[in-house]
Amino acid sequence: MQNHPSSLIHSITMEEQQQQPKLIKDHGSKDKNHTMHAPNPNPSQTIMRLASLAIDFNVRLKSSDMPAHMQEHALHHTRSLLSLSTPPPKLSNTLIARALKKEFDTKYGLAWHCVVGKSFGSFVSHTGGGFIYFSIDSLSILLFKTEVHLVRQPPSL
Repeated sequence: MQNHPSSLIHSITMEEQQQQPKLIKDHGSKDKNHTMHAPNPNPSQTIMRLASLAIDFNVRLKSSDMPAHMQEHALHHTRSLLSLSTPPPKLSNTLIARALKKEFDTKYGLAWHCVVGKSFGSFVSHTGGGFIYFSIDSLSILLFKTEVHLVRQPPSL
């Protein structure tokens, strides 16, 4: 495999898929690729696991309304992208944002958006359960999902 950033991102995506927790199918969804995690029976264990992960990964969770398993996925995937980019060639913020967006589009359905940088402001609308804002090392990451409506007819003039 080449040391090209897109090749590196692809290898991370493949590794991440092999290390994910067991998934169950959501048979009520129209999207056949939609999956969801089995619920965690103990909420305090979930909070402790997220806190431990934040310490291990040097993460400051600033705001989130995502389920815990999705937060863990975002933190794991972002850390793996950053770990990959530390000897040169270093991945740009754009490539990190694109890889995280693509991962969440693939895993949790379309319409994810991601902003990665050292200093930015934002005001976004998002779907419930689809927002996380955190910093990892010196980067801030904003990941959120919007609602998508298909246009079936052009508007009448």
